[in-house]
Amino acid sequence: MNTNYYAILMAGGVGSRFWPVSTTEFPKQFHDMLGSGDTLIQKTFSRLSKLIPVENIYILTNERYNDLVLEQLPMVKQAQVLLEPAMRNTAPCILYASLKIQKINPNAVMVVAPSDHWIEDEVTFSDNLKQCFDFCSNEDALMTLGIKPTFPNTGFGYIEYDKSDENPIKTVSQFREKPDYETAKSFLTSGNFLWNGGIFIWSVKSILDAFEKFQPQMNGLFLKGIGSFNTNSETTFINENYADSENVSIDYAILEKAKNVYVLPATFDWNDLGTWGSLHEKLDKDENNNAVVNATVLLKNSSSNIISTSKDKLVIIDGLEDFIVVDKDNVLLIYPKSKEQEIKGIVASLKV
Repeated sequence: MNTNYYAILMAGGVGSRFWPVSTTEFPKQFHDMLGSGDTLIQKTFSRLSKLIPVENIYILTNERYNDLVLEQLPMVKQAQVLLEPAMRNTAPCILYASLKIQKINPNAVMVVAPSDHWIEDEVTFSDNLKQCFDFCSNEDALMTLGIKPTFPNTGFGYIEYDKSDENPIKTVSQFREKPDYETAKSFLTSGNFLWNGGIFIWSVKSILDAFEKFQPQMNGLFLKGIGSFNTNSETTFINENYADSENVSIDYAILEKAKNVYVLPATFDWNDLGTWGSLHEKLDKDENNNAVVNATVLLKNSSSNIISTSKDKLVIIDGLEDFIVVDKDNVLLIYPKSKEQEIKGIVASLKV
């Protein structure tokens, strides 16, 4: 196993569209959303550890989830859990982790990956990731794994690559924001657009050079603490300074500005598991397209629903079509799948 390989596992999100299962206190990455016996973060860690040494996998999360991480990933040491004292999007935490890794191994190449996505073909995932690692080990490159779109999704950002590039790894022309439906259809027709799945690969040198060039203020802030990183004084420095960093995504802070950005069209099946509807796609269904997690069900005249309850709870439904039915503790959610994007707003209004 290559000791220059590192991973930064992003595990600080709340996943509010999966309420009431996913909550601020216990977000979706720590749940067994698929009913497989493993939580999403456990599945992601296992997938990465097939290529990357366990001790080289860092988990970036909010300080409130520290105990959950250590409980679900007992092979991880506390030093591998990087705690954000304030929510500042993805750029500051990636810079923080990259500086820590550089001090340990200046030859490191790393993948930044969400902790809550679904990837079935793990062998192909490892092959694609290895291809990216090889490229970034030899080139000054900022890479992403692009997902081949299967329908005109308006909930994802897109990556446009050079149509004339015949190499397996493509030069990125630009990143495109979440489109409307007609624009998304035109992207698919063009044939040179990929979903931005939020999986990034680069050498520690390339990403830190990019921060120095495009985010000098943020870079300077964290460089003030470089002497404390990987020492007992690191936590004090982070707690005192982290909140002063800009709240900005890695896409906007670096990737949309840099010229050395490349994409590999992924050849594995992927789902971001961002909503109940996306989970429905990946679960086994009955003859009427109903998906069930944990519940025992008796369904009549019902189709295309997703039903999630505590284990073995009996649920009887008649005449329901294309709904989300979730029973969790003191909350029962019955909501149309077509309106699932509204759930995040409901959670915000309820302040739960």
